[in-house]
Amino acid sequence: MTRTASGARTWRAATEAALYGPHGFYRRPGGPGPAGHFRTSVHASSQYAAAVAELLRRVDEALARPPHLAFVDVGAGRGELTAGVLARVPEDVAARLRPYAVERAPRPAGLDPRVEWLAGLDAAPAGLTGLLFANEWLDNVPVDVAETDDEGTARRVLVRADGEEAPGPPVDGADAAWLARWWPLDGAPPGTRAEIGLPRDLAWAGAVRALGAGLAVAVDYAHEHGARPPLGTLTGFRDGREVRPVPDGSCDITAHVALDACAAAGSGDGPAPAPRTQREVLRALGVDGRRPPASLASSDPIGYIRALGAAGEAAELTDPAGLGGFGWLIQPVGPACAGLPAALAT
Repeated sequence: MTRTASGARTWRAATEAALYGPHGFYRRPGGPGPAGHFRTSVHASSQYAAAVAELLRRVDEALARPPHLAFVDVGAGRGELTAGVLARVPEDVAARLRPYAVERAPRPAGLDPRVEWLAGLDAAPAGLTGLLFANEWLDNVPVDVAETDDEGTARRVLVRADGEEAPGPPVDGADAAWLARWWPLDGAPPGTRAEIGLPRDLAWAGAVRALGAGLAVAVDYAHEHGARPPLGTLTGFRDGREVRPVPDGSCDITAHVALDACAAAGSGDGPAPAPRTQREVLRALGVDGRRPPASLASSDPIGYIRALGAAGEAAELTDPAGLGGFGWLIQPVGPACAGLPAALAT
């Protein structure tokens, strides 16, 4: 880090302004939205929305088909996942479905009028019953960065709008306690970095509390205790490419999520579910990347080509070296859905 950085702020404050300020990356009107800058599972294949629709159907069944079933899409982007789920749920489910899209950007034009657009979870009705789904939301909840100095002290990293960094004060208080439990830096060599995930824990716990009964699911880039990356994961994305994270509003700023810490926060005093991989969960929901039989090519050439394309999309969604390696935190709320996480293991 440089030793001087005039006008520097913590990474959390700088990222908050760069992403969600009046001219922030996610709030600019008329832009392409997140899909114009990075590829998520939602954009990779319609099979992802179909899998989420199947999960919603299973939640509905576990809840004994309530008169009002909520689907809450947190970090909804331009509403692509919500629209995809609405198009794929069974008619009986659709008749009772109350879809909510939670996003700090303005409501996009042309979104299905059934979707209620919320600026935050605090605007959602209390005690919702159904499925809350947060796809690549937590990685965009801003966090502070810590780095060990020459004496081994974990210090907050300060950053200017041009991306230049400087050492800040030692990490203290609740953030220091979070590091000690979830990403310990004691004895780490100088320059070791960590992203302090406490704001994400609190955000996830708040999301879980929005449900009265059902299932809360977070899908994200993730790492677990004992395998945290020594240099952290903070990075940027612009126009589909990974770039240096610069908090000036010109790029997305993201960092992988300590989903195990979020699981503990969302569980309160109860047992915390272990995160799973996208590969195993999507397979349990019917996403199959196997090639169609070669015999189909002669009996139904057009069907074979379609099936081959679908298999390729499914393979991308479940590739363990790519999207299939995403972490899924599946948190039941109330006894009705307690058995669903086990049913999604393969």
